Amino acid sequence: MPPLKAWRLTELGGGLVEQTADEISLRLLPGSASVYHDAQISDYSADSRDFNNAPPLRLEVRARVSGEINGTAGFGFWNQAFVPGERGFRLPQALWFFFAGPDNDIALAKGLAGNGWKAATFNAKNWRFYALLPCAPLGFLLMRSRPLYDALWPLGQAAIGVSEAALDPTLLAEFHNYSIEWRGDGATFTIDGDVALRTRTVPRNRLGFIAWIDNQYAIVKPQGRFGHGLLDIAQEQSLHLRDISITPL
Repeated sequence: MPPLKAWRLTELGGGLVEQTADEISLRLLPGSASVYHDAQISDYSADSRDFNNAPPLRLEVRARVSGEINGTAGFGFWNQAFVPGERGFRLPQALWFFFAGPDNDIALAKGLAGNGWKAATFNAKNWRFYALLPCAPLGFLLMRSRPLYDALWPLGQAAIGVSEAALDPTLLAEFHNYSIEWRGDGATFTIDGDVALRTRTVPRNRLGFIAWIDNQYAIVKPQGRFGHGLLDIAQEQSLHLRDISITPL
């Protein structure tokens, strides 16, 4: 596994990044919701967003968590669509294993809860999204009808490039082997060699690697409900990573 000095470290609020002989620990110490708490490693500059990773490649990570995650955590690839506390927003693109605590409600995959432990992709930077964007205000109203949501939201989900699979949250308590095989025409997510998600909905441009744990929450629903904020950290929570590797295919 690359040494800690090979990564760009972010430690905000009560966030700490530490390395022992065999693992990197991303820790959040107890703290209030008045401050953004974040511990993360990445392989890109947050200022320039000079991303290094493009398909075909494979990411492999052994990971577990300790404590109850209040905000979000995960690892994988994204385009740093936003930074909490900063202005500016990019159309999000991501392939990652993502955990959203119970205060989150990012309900963009039809039939799946808006929180929990997931394998997921997001690729709003595509022609379908731009084509449907002028219809968004009307679409939010239509999605409030259950029959119309059932009939029409698959089009919206395809437009924002969302593909998700819910994972067993009990996996988080112990180390497991996670991998993402990212190719130009799709991606395969596995856990201990078993396929968790296979999808053709993927970004094709360069993205940055990130692993993080923080205290934020977000609400994003097809019915036009949006929100975000920060959460108290009552007890220490952490993400532990081993054997991180990114290799070309």
